Amino acid sequence: MIEPLTPKNEYERQKAVESYSILDTLPEESYDNITEIVSYITKAPISLITLLDNDRNYIKSNCGFPISESPRNISFCGHAINQKEKIMVVEDAREDERFINNPLVEEHKAIFYAGVPLINPQGYKLGTLCVYDHEPRQLNKTQKKALISMSKHVVNLFEQRLQNKALEDIKKRLEKRNQELNKFASIVSHDLKSPITNIIALTELLEDENKGKLNDDSKTYLNYLKSSSTALKDYIDGLLIYYKNDDLLELNKETTTFNDLITKATKIAIPERDVILKSTQSDKEIIVNKSVILQIFVNLLTNAVKYGDKNPTEIFVEFSESEKYYNFSVKDNGKGIPNNQLTSIFDLFTTLKVKDKHGNLGTGIGLASVKKLVEHQGGSISVNSTEGLGSIFSFTIEK
Repeated sequence: MIEPLTPKNEYERQKAVESYSILDTLPEESYDNITEIVSYITKAPISLITLLDNDRNYIKSNCGFPISESPRNISFCGHAINQKEKIMVVEDAREDERFINNPLVEEHKAIFYAGVPLINPQGYKLGTLCVYDHEPRQLNKTQKKALISMSKHVVNLFEQRLQNKALEDIKKRLEKRNQELNKFASIVSHDLKSPITNIIALTELLEDENKGKLNDDSKTYLNYLKSSSTALKDYIDGLLIYYKNDDLLELNKETTTFNDLITKATKIAIPERDVILKSTQSDKEIIVNKSVILQIFVNLLTNAVKYGDKNPTEIFVEFSESEKYYNFSVKDNGKGIPNNQLTSIFDLFTTLKVKDKHGNLGTGIGLASVKKLVEHQGGSISVNSTEGLGSIFSFTIEK
């Protein structure tokens, strides 16, 4: 018997084998299907997918062979990965000096062998797709071609596994980063909001205590200080809400009605009396993430009120459903949105640079939050608008 030589690039080859995280894993149907098909095509009682690992030949999938690994120094596959040919065929191992007195031949009657190296995209030979038989024989051209083709499919499965592993690692890193970002946003918001609130309160106190004593410049400075502090506070509040929306997404869906959602959203978002709100009347039960939908409506209704420039402000909310989606829309008679800004208003931190009826600029966070919530519910959102006439925000929620 002649032991197989160790490849010159063994260190790199072994690292490649380990990178796929396949060693010592449980059986998988996708691999077992291949060995069963190969056994059928070649009419061989044994078919294996192997990986050469340090001092052993690890068997990832086997058809007709009850062993999960064997010593590498007696393996046929160890010789196969050293061959330049696409396939190594041993018609009768008893007459081949490499395998005379080999335990696989004497104890398991591995007389015939045909193996194709599993070569990854970087050129490393990881193991083999091989077949054994208990008597001398040959493979015809069709069987050889099939064995070579199926070996490429095995490598494709390896590559898919590697890509899935990379995606899972990325997902874990993103989840960790998101958790850290949420924590950061919460801490920063809390630490900033307190002094900003104090600045606003002290500014108002200073203004009240010095009525009639301040010149025009001093009044302007105080107004600027107050408005800037208020804008910063709104910005921080919006940022915190944007990241806390992830908590809403974790809530389960529940049964409610469209009428109930609009009633609750109206109480929160429309305190003014000079607002006329009309809506579709529907008591039909719908199953949604109630907190998410309520947050979406509150944001859209609040915007309709804040940026309304007519008296009265009119809002119409519609509801319908299709086979797969619940369909909603919020229509107002406000200022409208310029055409060149319609595609960007849902981007985080993008604002129209337009003051609301209270003289405040938006933060560019609200509509980004709405889009985030809608898309996480399997839906989409869009807007149609005419300057001077108003806007229609339409969104869907997957059933």
